[in-house]
Amino acid sequence: MKITTFNPQIMTNNPEPVMELFQELGFEKRHDKKDIGELKVEGIRMKDANGYALDISIPPISLPKDLIAIRVNVDDFDEAYQFFTERGFKNYYGDQTADTKSSRSAVLISESGLGINLVQHIKK
Repeated sequence: MKITTFNPQIMTNNPEPVMELFQELGFEKRHDKKDIGELKVEGIRMKDANGYALDISIPPISLPKDLIAIRVNVDDFDEAYQFFTERGFKNYYGDQTADTKSSRSAVLISESGLGINLVQHIKK
C-alpha cells in the first residue's frame, strides 16, 4: 500500500461555519461534489495559496457532533482497509463504502476516536 496524499477532513452536518472559518484563514472552495456514491455524501475541497488542502464532508446521516479525520488517499484500497481494520478501526457505515466511477472510500474510526477517511482514486 502506498499513500498518495493526505490532509485533514471535517465531517459535519453544518458546513457553512466551517467553510467561513477557513475562508477567513485564506482557504478557497475549489469544488463541491454532491451525491457521492450510494451513500450520497457531499464533499467540499478547499485549498490555500500554499497548496494545503482541507476536505469538508456532509454525510447522509445526522452526526452527534463534528468528526475530525485524516483523509488518506492510497493506491490499493483493499490492502489499506485490511491494514486499518486489523488494527481495530471500524467502518463508520458498517460494511458500506462510497463507490463512484472514479473513487472508493470508507470512513474508519479507531477505538480512541481517530478518524481515517480512506480513499482510492480509480484511474482509467
